[in-house]
Amino acid sequence: MRCPKCGNNDDKVIDSRSSRDHSSIRRRRVCLQCAFRYTTYEQIERANLRVIKRDRTHEMFDRRQLSESIAKACEKRGIGLVRLEETIEEIVHEIETAGSEISSTEIGDKVLAKLLDLDEVAYLRYASVHHRFENVDRFVEEIQALARRIKPNVLQRELFHEPAKNGRV
Repeated sequence: MRCPKCGNNDDKVIDSRSSRDHSSIRRRRVCLQCAFRYTTYEQIERANLRVIKRDRTHEMFDRRQLSESIAKACEKRGIGLVRLEETIEEIVHEIETAGSEISSTEIGDKVLAKLLDLDEVAYLRYASVHHRFENVDRFVEEIQALARRIKPNVLQRELFHEPAKNGRV
């Protein structure tokens, strides 16, 4: 490891422990030439996973791109960073165990399944992009389908309901 201060290659590991999410190892190092202390992280090298896009082109899987899209859907929803990172890690694990190639549609479906359990609004935000909603009617259809899948909260008022038989709401 090269010292970030002086560039020397000789260092000593003075502390080593797992990161908070146990996906990497955190190492504290000290340069043997200038005594500068710095931290490095060691991670498992992930397999070369290719994503098949909707237009049939292929590209390398990018965890950061997945994280950003999920974070955007969960923005201002009060979901803790730790829970968000755990969800992303679960999705990445599912994707990596699927094989060497996976379609972007399959990735989106896996994300939607996790978001459905995590937060309904984040689910709808992500679904609107993944399913390419083009109008409000499609949004309402998805909200109604979501309402049928989840257990209603008795404290929450009904937003969408069928009109009464006599025509009154």
